[in-house]
Amino acid sequence: MAETNTETSVKLNEILDEEREALLRGDLEKLSALLVPKETLIEAMNSIPQADLNAVRILDGKVRRNQALLDGALEGIRSVAHRMARLRDVKGALETYGADGKRHDIPLGPDSSVERRA
Repeated sequence: MAETNTETSVKLNEILDEEREALLRGDLEKLSALLVPKETLIEAMNSIPQADLNAVRILDGKVRRNQALLDGALEGIRSVAHRMARLRDVKGALETYGADGKRHDIPLGPDSSVERRA
């Protein structure tokens, strides 16, 4: 049983390192491919009593590190999606303020252009 425990720990350690590299490169396909094997190994680790607590602590640290990287990547993706949505909004209309202080939207067609003056 200890051999299986060690093998599982080593394999999970390797997958967590691969996952980190994929996160740093932004390789979403690799992350997707690692998900099922990682979950399987974590389930296997959880189903057997762990004798080497130091190895478990190291794996836990790597899981937490990768989770932080993943959270950062997701936040970046959300930020880009939000920015792209705002750019689409700007491309479709021009927002101005009139002498009365109220906002006015001027729809722009595909052939419209705006001249900017200082």
